[in-house]
Amino acid sequence: MTTLRIETLKIPASALGPQNPLPDLSAAAPDTKTQAEWDPADPVQAYFRASHVKGCLPYRVQDGYDRTEAARPFRTAVLENRHLRAVFLLELGGRLWSLVDKRTGRDLLFQPKVLHFANVALRNAWFAGGVEWNIAIRGHAAHTCAPVFAAETRADDGSPALRLYEYDRFRGLLFQIDFLMPDDLPALVARPRVVNLNREATPMYWWSNIAVAEAQGHRVLAPAESAHHFGYKGKIELVSVPMRDGVDASYPTRIRSAHDYFYNIPDGNRPWIASLDPGGRGLVHASTSRLKGRKMFVWGMGPGGRRWQEHLGGRGTAYIEIQGGLGRTQSEYLPMPAGAEWEWLEAYTLMEADPAVVHGADWAAAHRHVQDRLDAVLPQAALETMLAGTRRLAERPPEKILQQGSGWGALECRRRKKDGTDAALPPSTPFDETTLTDDQSPWLALLDDGALPHRRAEEAPGAWLTGAPWQERLLGSTQGGRGDHWLAWLHLGVIALHAGDLAAAADAWRKSLARQPSAWAYRNLGLLAKYQGRTAEAASLYLKAAELKPGLPALEAECGWALVEAGLFKDLDRRLGALPQDVRRSGRVRLLAARAALARDDLAAAEQLLEQMELVDIREGEISLTDLWFSIQEKRIAAAEGVPVDAALRERVRRTCKPPARLDFRMD
Repeated sequence: MTTLRIETLKIPASALGPQNPLPDLSAAAPDTKTQAEWDPADPVQAYFRASHVKGCLPYRVQDGYDRTEAARPFRTAVLENRHLRAVFLLELGGRLWSLVDKRTGRDLLFQPKVLHFANVALRNAWFAGGVEWNIAIRGHAAHTCAPVFAAETRADDGSPALRLYEYDRFRGLLFQIDFLMPDDLPALVARPRVVNLNREATPMYWWSNIAVAEAQGHRVLAPAESAHHFGYKGKIELVSVPMRDGVDASYPTRIRSAHDYFYNIPDGNRPWIASLDPGGRGLVHASTSRLKGRKMFVWGMGPGGRRWQEHLGGRGTAYIEIQGGLGRTQSEYLPMPAGAEWEWLEAYTLMEADPAVVHGADWAAAHRHVQDRLDAVLPQAALETMLAGTRRLAERPPEKILQQGSGWGALECRRRKKDGTDAALPPSTPFDETTLTDDQSPWLALLDDGALPHRRAEEAPGAWLTGAPWQERLLGSTQGGRGDHWLAWLHLGVIALHAGDLAAAADAWRKSLARQPSAWAYRNLGLLAKYQGRTAEAASLYLKAAELKPGLPALEAECGWALVEAGLFKDLDRRLGALPQDVRRSGRVRLLAARAALARDDLAAAEQLLEQMELVDIREGEISLTDLWFSIQEKRIAAAEGVPVDAALRERVRRTCKPPARLDFRMD
C-alpha cells in the first residue's frame, strides 16, 4: 500500500544564514566571458541571448551561509510503496534526497557526507545531492534553498500523492510537480506541470538534475551516437560518443576536467539516461517525449574537480549528474505560448542489466540492451497513457497542505484581483494569504493604501519586486504624495535597472539620495559606476556607502574590491583596519587583505592570509585563489632572479608551479 507521511531527518549540514540585503545588480554588468557556446549566427543561440536574464532579481541573494557542521533537523515528506521509499527535503526546494529500492536496499541517488552550501545557484546558495527541478532561468533554480509548497493529494485509485508547487517570480509562471508511487509500480513517477500566466509568449527552461555516485567502473548510457560537448572553455562542439580523443567518456572517472555531454537522442526514440555500476545496476531516468534533452555532467578527476567535490560534500565526496531537460542543451530556451500549460512524466527506477553487454565494447549494443530492459519494465506507451490518465489529478485542488511556501504567490493573486485584468490562478496551486509575511507587507500597503511605507534609511530596504505593474503603481505613488521618499525611489531604480534602463536607474537613486542619504543608494550608484568603468567614482561612492552602514560584510567586500580596482590600497588598508574582527575574518575580506599585502610587496603576509583563508562562497568557475597564489609566486621569482613580471614569467609560473590543492578550484 502506498503511504505518504511527514518526518524529521537529521543531516550533518552547515547553516544557510540570512539573505543579503543588497540587490543583485549584475544585470548591468559587462560580459566578461564569452557566452558563444554556439555560433553567434545560430537563431537558437540568438533566442537564448535575448531570453537570458543575468542576476537573480527580484529574488535576494542567499550568501549568509557558513561552514559550521551540525546535525540539523530537516522536515521531510516520505512517499513509499512496497518497492521504493522516496524522501523529499521540503524546506530546501522539495529536493528528492533519497530513493531507496527496498528489495536491494540500494539508494539510487547520491547524498554527500555533509550538506554544505556553496556559490553555484542563481541566488548563490546551492548544495549537492539528490534530485532538483530547475525552472525559468538557466542555472540552479531560485527556490532550490527555500521552502516550497507541499500538499497531499489523491490519485484516481485513492492512493496518496505528493504535490510540490510555487510561483516563479522570474517569468511569472506556476509550476507544480505531482509525485505518484502506485503500489504495483517499481518506479517513482514525477508529473511536472508548468502554466504560463502571461499574456505573451515566455522563454521557458527546465532541467531535472540528478546526482548519482561517481565510482570506478560506473558507466553512463543514453540512446545516442553523438552529443554536444562543452568543456567550460570555447564553444559547444558536436562530438561522437562514447569515444573522444581516445577516451571512453561514458565512464566518468576517465575524464580529467569538468565536462558537459548533451546527448543527441534521435527523434522518435524514447528519451532516457542511466548510470550503471560494474554489475549493470543503477538508476535509469525515463520520461514522456516532451522532456527530450539528456545530459551528463562530471567535475572531472583533475585537482579542481576533486577540490569542488570536497568543498560541496566533505572529504571523499564523489558524484556526477545525469539530467533531463526540455531543450537539447542548457544554452537554449523554448518559447512557451501565452496561457500555455506544459506537462510531462518522469520515471525514476532501478535498472538491472547484463553487465557483459552494458560494459561491452559495442556502444550501440549496450544502450539498445538497456532500452530493451527499460521497455520490458516500464514501456513508453505506459508512461504516455499514465500522463493522460493523471490529468484530473493534476488539475484538482490538494486535500491537505503539508507545508507553506513563499507569500509571493498570494501577493500575485491579490494584485491580479486588484487590477481586474487577469484570470485567477489554477485551483491546483492555492496560495493562502496566511503565507504573506513582512517581505510582502510593504507591497501590500502599496496595493491597498497607494504608497510604500516609509522606513529609516539605516534599515534594510526589504524584499525586491520587478515588472511594469509594480513600477507603474510605485511611480504613481511618488507624484507629490506620501510615497515620495527615499525608499520608493530606491526600489524604482532597482526595477528600472532590471528592465535594462540604466539611466533611469541612476536617476532614481540620485533622487533617493536627495530625499535622504542611504548606504543602499550610494552602493547601487557605486556598483553601476564600477560596471561602467568609472573606477575612481565607484570607489568614492562605495566609501560613502560603507561609512553609512559600517560592518555589513557584503558591502565591505564590494567596497574593498572597488578600492582595489581604483588602486587605492592605502584607503583599503585603513578600511580593513577599522572593521570588526568577525568581518575581518570572513573569506572575502581576507582575500582583500591579501591583495593589499601583495600590492605593497608584503609577500609573506599575503601568503599567510591565503593559508588562513576559506572562501566559503567561491563561485563556480572562479579562480581568484589560484590567481592570487600565482601572483605571489611571480613576484617572489622575479625578485630572486632579477627579472620582470611579464607574460613569459606568468606562463612559466603557471606551467611549473603547482598551487596547494585546497586553493585549486579550476575547472579546466
